[in-house]
Parts: sequence; C-alpha cells; structure tokens
Amino acid sequence: MKNLASMGLKYENKRLLVLNQQVLPQQEEWIISNTIDEMIQIIKTLKVRGAPLIGVAAALALAQYAEQEETTAKQIINAANQLKQARPTAVNLSFCIDRLLACYQKSNADRQVLIKEAEIVFEEDAKLCHDIINHGEKLIAKNDSVLTHCNTGGLVTTGIGTALGIIIHSHKQGKNPHVFVDETRPLLQGGRLTAWECVKNGISHQIICDNMAASLMREGKINKIFVGADRIAANGDFANKIGTYNLAVLAYYHKIPFYVAAPYTTVDLQCKTGKDICIEERHPDEIKGVMGAFGKVTWSPQESQVYNPAFDVTPVDLITAIILDSGCYSPLQFQQTFSF
Repeated sequence: MKNLASMGLKYENKRLLVLNQQVLPQQEEWIISNTIDEMIQIIKTLKVRGAPLIGVAAALALAQYAEQEETTAKQIINAANQLKQARPTAVNLSFCIDRLLACYQKSNADRQVLIKEAEIVFEEDAKLCHDIINHGEKLIAKNDSVLTHCNTGGLVTTGIGTALGIIIHSHKQGKNPHVFVDETRPLLQGGRLTAWECVKNGISHQIICDNMAASLMREGKINKIFVGADRIAANGDFANKIGTYNLAVLAYYHKIPFYVAAPYTTVDLQCKTGKDICIEERHPDEIKGVMGAFGKVTWSPQESQVYNPAFDVTPVDLITAIILDSGCYSPLQFQQTFSF
C-alpha cells in the first residue's frame, strides 16, 4: 500500500498510524495499529472516531492485513466482518468494508485489488469533503455566529471535514465566522477536538456547555447551526452525537437554520427511517467521570445506574437542509432524490 496522510490517519513505510483523539489537545500522540484486533480496539475506545474516518481506518487496516502473504481469503473475510462490528451506528464503517470485499470477491480474491480500493477510499474521502464545503460554504454569510456540536473537521475525515470543514473554509475565504463550540458531553469532543481545530485554523470561537445553547438562541447570538451525521435514513432522519436532537428542537422553535453535512457514504437507503437506526450504548464510566491525558476523575456514586446512548436521532422535519457532496437538499428534495 502506498503512503497516505491526513490530519488524523496515515500509512507510511508499511505502518498504519492513528492520531490518538483520546489524549488531544494535551498530547499529539500517534499510535501504531499492527493487527485487526488492535484497530478494533482503537475504534471502540474512540482513539479514532467520526463516521467517515472510522470507515477509512478500518479499510486501511483490512488492506494492511491483506498485504501479509500468509493470510488466506477466509481470514480476510473474517477480519472484515469483525471490523464491521466494532461500532454499530456509523454506517460508513460497513460501507467501506463492504466496498473492499465486493472488489476482492469480484476479482477472484486478488488482494492487490482490495489494497488499491482502500487507497481509493482514503483519497475519495478527501474529495468528498471538498465537494461538501463547496455546497455548504454558500450558506455562511460574513460575520455569522455559528453553533456546532461534536467534532466534524479534519480529525474525522481524510480532508478538511464536513460541518466544521464548511466553517473552516468560510474562515479561509475571509467571512470571519464566530463559532460557538458545544463541549459535547460526555466525552467533550467539542471542547477538546473542535476547539483544537479552531485554534489550529485561527478561527474565532467560544466553548459553551451543552445546556447553554438555548439561552444563546433566545438572545439572538446564533445565526446558524451546522452538524455532522453518522447515519442518514432514506427519509432524511439522521443519527448524530447525543445532544443533536436537543439542538434541532431548539433551532426549530427559535427559527434558526439547521444544517446537516455528510458524505454520501453516510446515507443508508436500506434504513427507511430513524426508527431503524441502531443506537450504540457506551460504558457507564463515561458519564460517572472523565478519563483524560492526566488520569481519571470520578464524581458519581459507584452504586448509581447510568444510561449512556452515544447518539440520538433527529427527525427530518426539524432539518433546514442536508448538505452532501452531490448538493444541498431540502428535506423534500432529499426524499425525492434518494428515497423512492
């Protein structure tokens, strides 16, 4: 496999490396993935995260495994199926692995074809980001105040990003957006990662607690909301980081445009509505405390029970538009184009 590089993932000199997002922004640590099991653990523990990059990372791991001459076709297929189970909600993971398997099987188990397809997946993801921002940046006016949730920049793609990528691009064009960054409990992907990307790009921003968004909307301090997606159903309902649904309801009430940005690989036409999306539940410790670069802090009673869904589903009726690499679609346009 040839050398490949992005902000959060790279393959160089036959080594697959992941920027450990669990220790950002305090440390910029690159960790090596040598095996399928190691990549599965990297995905499960959110050292690599974000729907697009999870899919690409898994694809590179499978290609790396296929490069080993002693691996059999059966082992490659088994490894692919194991990777697909690493996280259930983000459809990009299964999409990328199924794409590699289809090429592999169509070529009569030619592992070089599988490896080449993984390289294409990596490079295509960056192009998809470019196409998304070309459609989305038109929606940001000069000096807009924009709210975003979780992290949707270069850390979750091989390119500039999706929702945050649109904001970064508009900043580079001189539109001077100000970004309100939801901290994004419980794992603080906004406060840690989106803020880090804003600093890297010199973007004006303020971190807010998730429960502050409503008051900012009421005060007229937010012009638009941009979020990403982990799975978009055929009717336009979508799953995203927990807390997104809250924002959509608030935006609808305050008449604030609410945009979803994602590549076509996030659209699941086999999933009819949001009710069909499997929602991952994560470990109770993520709610009871925090694990960071400097150790673990626990603030809850050990006996307390926890409900910790990683995602929620936002109904299409609350969305202003869905921004894909192929265009910007109103809910009706999306349904007419993709559903039936």
